[in-house]
Amino acid sequence: METWHVIDSGPCAADFNMALDEALLEMAPALGAAALRFYGWTERAASFGYSQHYADVVRLTALRPLVRRPTGGGVVPHDADWTYSIAFPAGSAWHQLKAIESYERVHAWIRDAFAGMGVETTLAPERRKDVPGQCFVGAEKHDVLWHGRKIAGAAQRRTKAGLLIQGSVQPPPLHLKRADWQAAMLTMPFRILRVEGALAELAERLRLEKYSRREFNEKR
Repeated sequence: METWHVIDSGPCAADFNMALDEALLEMAPALGAAALRFYGWTERAASFGYSQHYADVVRLTALRPLVRRPTGGGVVPHDADWTYSIAFPAGSAWHQLKAIESYERVHAWIRDAFAGMGVETTLAPERRKDVPGQCFVGAEKHDVLWHGRKIAGAAQRRTKAGLLIQGSVQPPPLHLKRADWQAAMLTMPFRILRVEGALAELAERLRLEKYSRREFNEKR
């Protein structure tokens, strides 16, 4: 079984969160293996899909700051969620999957992690009517459901460098511990990856040049 890189960033600023995820995607070929990152937010915020119109997002959520993601999808609230990302290098088995296949696979993994914690969840069998632009209203096919309520969704981006999945888990009200969920997710051999050197430099450059800039977040 392949050994993955794992990062637990803890709470970070919104612009840095998006910058580091994109940096992991760009550096995926050099890293040579999947990089799984767990992280939080230093303040209540919302992220939104790369192609969404900023004016629409402003009307959909009162959370601030707002930050544009490098992936697609809709508005995701980050006030009590468990956020993660995974970057896979080009040529990996995950990178070669169709989008619907990688979407199902990552959510089956999350479902199984909850099962290991004694929490039964299911994958949505089909798309459920939702409010356009809102990620956690309704459900997409293969989203994770708990008693019919969506608790996990994700967005993806494929490039020549690899595949980036950004996901959010809105945990059910069962007094679950995030640390236990993260441990349940670590079903593969892994090594700790530190955010330093070229990775840290690239993340900081992307933060300064893109995700901290009003021109980027409000460009559509």
